[in-house]
Amino acid sequence: MLITIAGCKVDEKQIPYNILFITADDLDENSLACLGANVPDISPNIDRFAAQGIRFENAFVNTAICQPSRAILGTGRYGHNSGAMGFMPIAPSGSANMLMSILRDHGYKTGILSKVRHSTPDTLFDWDYTRYSTDLGYGRDPSLYYQCAVEFFQECKDEGRPFYFMVNSNDPHRPFFNPNSPNALNRGIKPPSRLYAPEEIEVPGFVPDIPGVREEVSWYFNSVKRLDDTFGMIMLALENSGFVDNTIVVFISDNGMAIPFAKANTYFASNRSPWIMRWPGVISPGEIDRENFISGVDFMPTMLDALQIKPPGNLDGRSFIPLLNGRKQKNRDRVYCQIDNKISGGPVPMRSIITESFIYIFNPWSDGERKYGNNNEGRTMAAMLEESRTDPDIARRCDLFRKRVKEELYDMQNDPEGLHNLINKPEYARVQEKMAQKMRKLMIESQDPVLEIF
Repeated sequence: MLITIAGCKVDEKQIPYNILFITADDLDENSLACLGANVPDISPNIDRFAAQGIRFENAFVNTAICQPSRAILGTGRYGHNSGAMGFMPIAPSGSANMLMSILRDHGYKTGILSKVRHSTPDTLFDWDYTRYSTDLGYGRDPSLYYQCAVEFFQECKDEGRPFYFMVNSNDPHRPFFNPNSPNALNRGIKPPSRLYAPEEIEVPGFVPDIPGVREEVSWYFNSVKRLDDTFGMIMLALENSGFVDNTIVVFISDNGMAIPFAKANTYFASNRSPWIMRWPGVISPGEIDRENFISGVDFMPTMLDALQIKPPGNLDGRSFIPLLNGRKQKNRDRVYCQIDNKISGGPVPMRSIITESFIYIFNPWSDGERKYGNNNEGRTMAAMLEESRTDPDIARRCDLFRKRVKEELYDMQNDPEGLHNLINKPEYARVQEKMAQKMRKLMIESQDPVLEIF
């Protein structure tokens, strides 16, 4: 019997589908060749996968910090509604409504590789199959990922159960693979299949292209390469398992790269994520969605919709299954992003709304005195601070990173790197007002407590 999913006729015997959910850790959206990176041989495995399904050019995570970002993926709710407003679990009342809990209740075998604590919004939830980063070469050994994936798939086959398998690479999270560092090699971390010299890579436009920055970014690309190595081994395990034809595969990053003006902020580079999805028999190969905005809060309702499982009624996100066959959805022209708490240093509430034309940011913590910092600065920030002694432009950039201003407005068409704040410029007054109105609307809809000070 044929049934209809996403506008396509599918043999009912293929149901239930499995889900293989692969995440990168701190991957900038522009670091993959299929998404525009001009770095030699950087991502052949992910590029091949992208050609087999659909990629969304306007895909985002809602919180650009690992644990709260993953909590949104697993609950379909913003942090202020689930309770996971930083490195903290969701409220106990929400435990039964996690994606992994619901799927287990429907007979799915749940498995996870690495990032276990960060990816489990309810700390009392026990996955059916668990391997920690220490079992996987600190989350950086492609061959160990392959072995564990093979083992998990075999268990599913032996038990006759569909699966939800969350595979989390620790790459390209810090520490980046620095071939000159004895620490990385002495810990036994497997090197990537290719190393990059500073002159081979691209420095993101939101940080200055100076020698210290360029060198550290080359180490970052070493880790991106190892991510691609890992991805290739996971897909090989899937191909050898016999589950390819009835497995939905999704690949994203949990947030932007771990350098200033990206991770742990609400800029474009903070929240924009690669989002690639393959669904045999439903998604046509080589599809690209350049129009619609999707975000992490939509992941859970979309996966439940794909599996024809009714979602809980309290979700902030919604399924984008209709987009897979070209249908329209209202209000797919914006995303709402947020930071509440970092790993240390007290609350730093930030909110942003991103559209095709502009990004508007609200930083209520900024008072001209308090200084922002995080654990993602590394050599890049050190090089910027050193250069700021003689370069006034870099000095101003460093000052903005540390102190911010209450509001920021950037032109996404002409300045996606966010180098020129347009706030309070008379010619952008109407734009500023409209973006603030859109943010207020989203705050009201999501019952965001920051509304009170906005």
